[in-house]
Amino acid sequence: MHLSTIARHLGISLLLATVLTAQERVRAVTPAHSASSGNRFLSPGVDTGDYLYISGQGPRRADGTIPSAPNAQFRQALDNIKVVVESAGLTLDNVVYVQVYLKDIGSYSEMNRVFAEYFPKTPPARAVLGVYGLPDPLVQINAVAVRNLDGRKAVYPANFSKDESASPGILTHDRLFISGMAGIDPVTGKVPDDPAAQVDLALDGMQAVVKAAGLEMSHVVFVNPYLTSHIPSRVMNERYAKRFEFGNTPGRATIEVSSLPGGARIEYTGVAVRDLQQRKALRPKNMPPSPTASPCVFAGDTLYCSAKSGFIPGPHGGVYASTTQHQLRQTMRNLLDNLEEAGMEFSQVVAVNVYLDDLADLPAFDVVFGQYFGPIMPANTTVQQIAPAERKADENDNYPDLEQVSLIAVRGRSAH
Repeated sequence: MHLSTIARHLGISLLLATVLTAQERVRAVTPAHSASSGNRFLSPGVDTGDYLYISGQGPRRADGTIPSAPNAQFRQALDNIKVVVESAGLTLDNVVYVQVYLKDIGSYSEMNRVFAEYFPKTPPARAVLGVYGLPDPLVQINAVAVRNLDGRKAVYPANFSKDESASPGILTHDRLFISGMAGIDPVTGKVPDDPAAQVDLALDGMQAVVKAAGLEMSHVVFVNPYLTSHIPSRVMNERYAKRFEFGNTPGRATIEVSSLPGGARIEYTGVAVRDLQQRKALRPKNMPPSPTASPCVFAGDTLYCSAKSGFIPGPHGGVYASTTQHQLRQTMRNLLDNLEEAGMEFSQVVAVNVYLDDLADLPAFDVVFGQYFGPIMPANTTVQQIAPAERKADENDNYPDLEQVSLIAVRGRSAH
């Protein structure tokens, strides 16, 4: 056989071996004793080989009971995280990022003290949000853990406090996870009156973490702006767009929340990729470039996709469905457009965040949502972040968004 033919066959064999290895490495993590293990609409954890994505864990014990004291609820939620992490063969030291959803933002200090007990050495990056409703009171926590601890280290910009039970940023071998950076003056500890100044302070904090990690804002692949009703979207978008290259912005899920720690009205959290060559923004051809968000951005083999709603695009675009279920079907169509642009499908989704207008719609939402996935459901975090909207059409027959979904997919995951 000719040497070039041998080399070609060898190359194909190596490629197939790589693909098969990538496909085999993704698995659902379902602990035997976990409150979330009985939910057929989610996987408690999804292990992609490199990263473990953990569904939102509430304070419910495996026997279905919930502790009454707030600190006991925080401990139980973290115990539930720990069970999933350990079922994947890891420890809490592998956790690099968490999002904490609190029904009462006034319990932040107590939650912080409990966190310090569970992460005494190098705590993960963290975002904390006050929300209107949760599947179980008082708290829900999701997490990301890295399997390879090489290169894992905390990032502290100059003058950042080390008293918090969260690191401003956590570097892994290939990514940077950025804690929620609030629009609070770091010198005075006060929230400025001007919304634009609040946005700039939050973005300054994010940029400081990115630069302390030796990166630039161009390395960022996904951002969550969390804001209250005090911050006009127009102001936030104008200030935000100045920090990124037009048409090459990160993926984004802009979520209005009920409250934020310290009385902040806006905070930013996100993920950056260390090697800029591993970053690639994607946009369907029928979608114009945006100054504020790319539909999806690759970080190596991981695709971070912006939040989508039931908005029908086009010249007369809008949300025309009046129920959560019907809006969700359009949302899934919108998400699929982005996945297909990346050459991917729903079976490769490993984690989702769901934002519902009313948690009472969750059973109906789940029935439709579950139709789109195969034998491995993604890790899932579902919250109701603000009070329900009035479900009436406006003068253009547009209804309010009743649901939004953002997702993470991994290119190596096999189709069912």
